[in-house]
Amino acid sequence: MLMHRHELADGVLHGQFLETDYASFAAWRDWGMPAAGVSDCFGAAAVLSTDGAFLLGEMGPHTFNAGQIYFPCGTPDPDDIVGNKVDLDVSIRRELKEETGIDPAALTPEPGWTMIVDGPMIAQIKVLRAKEASAVLRERALAHLASERQPELSNICVVRGLQDVTSAMPSFVTSFLASRFSGG
Repeated sequence: MLMHRHELADGVLHGQFLETDYASFAAWRDWGMPAAGVSDCFGAAAVLSTDGAFLLGEMGPHTFNAGQIYFPCGTPDPDDIVGNKVDLDVSIRRELKEETGIDPAALTPEPGWTMIVDGPMIAQIKVLRAKEASAVLRERALAHLASERQPELSNICVVRGLQDVTSAMPSFVTSFLASRFSGG
């Protein structure tokens, strides 16, 4: 699902999505996301541990974004449509469970979303507070990865501050983390 019309009004993003096939989406991404009147608008689950760290996943070598490190997320698909609307909350909860095995029902969402626009990408980041420390969450997620035949993620990274930011993180992630850790 790609967003083809959108506007931000009174702090709320309104938009319309269209369905596309994976090959067309992949070609668009491979070609550098040229202007096509569409945006990749997606939700991302920023899991925040009790010790103030965020959990991110490193994409596996067989994936489209191999080696990149970011929050559990994904471009919405038809399973994320509730009624007649794309529900990014449903999307992030599905992605979080699929990618890490962490049960989203055990997390407490912070109010609101953080929107970061990076060219044709519109990241909608939702902070989900956990009741455990980062080490416990990481071990649980690593056990989930070990149980899968071909996990989407190859590792779970813990980010405690800006010193943990790497060049493998896309700009929507580094922008969010910079704002969050600087109190912005």
